[in-house]
Amino acid sequence: MTLSAPPRRTPIVLLALAVLAVAALAHVLRRPLLMAAPTCLAGRWNGCGDTVNGVALMTLVALPPAVLVVGVLARRRRAAGAAGAWRLSTAEVGLVLGTVPLVWMTLVPGSGAGVVPGRVSLVPLQDLVTMGTLGIVGNLLLFAALGFFAPVRFAALASVPRVLALAAACSLLVETAQYVLQLDRVSSVDDVLLNALGAVPAACASRRWWRTAVRQAEPVGP
Repeated sequence: MTLSAPPRRTPIVLLALAVLAVAALAHVLRRPLLMAAPTCLAGRWNGCGDTVNGVALMTLVALPPAVLVVGVLARRRRAAGAAGAWRLSTAEVGLVLGTVPLVWMTLVPGSGAGVVPGRVSLVPLQDLVTMGTLGIVGNLLLFAALGFFAPVRFAALASVPRVLALAAACSLLVETAQYVLQLDRVSSVDDVLLNALGAVPAACASRRWWRTAVRQAEPVGP
């Protein structure tokens, strides 16, 4: 007698993780989210899309639809006979949802945007003292999703030096945008250092998956 294969539990696991993430974030950020909710529900950009609280609320709301998108992409890949359908689909959606909102928050204009000229801090480690714990943690997390998911999705990025270089380049673009757009923010070299370093442990955490991507990309010998 042939035993049937166990049912795939990936969709259920993803949905459960999404629900837990929504519940945890909603509990931790309940006060700022409640402050932004009326403005966002009214569809007003001013006070929603241009505030950190508003962006956090929209990201939270986007989590369940993101899980559905992962399911649709994975099913299409499986129907086409692609290997690693769930892994690749999760990496694509996680890369976007885990990076874009955080970058968006860094581009939220300050009170003096458009009036205060761009400021630059090029002395390494000078701003760490005034950055505070929240600022340091936020900078480390900015491209953590990029570091985790990019080498899973793209075999060409499946190495720590390449992830480090990619995160540093992305951070440099963000800092340049802050300066050019005069968002009343300081473009600091310490931000670039922390953004790049934060992507490294995230990449190491997903090593078991992006190593597989590398092996699948290698040509098969005779």
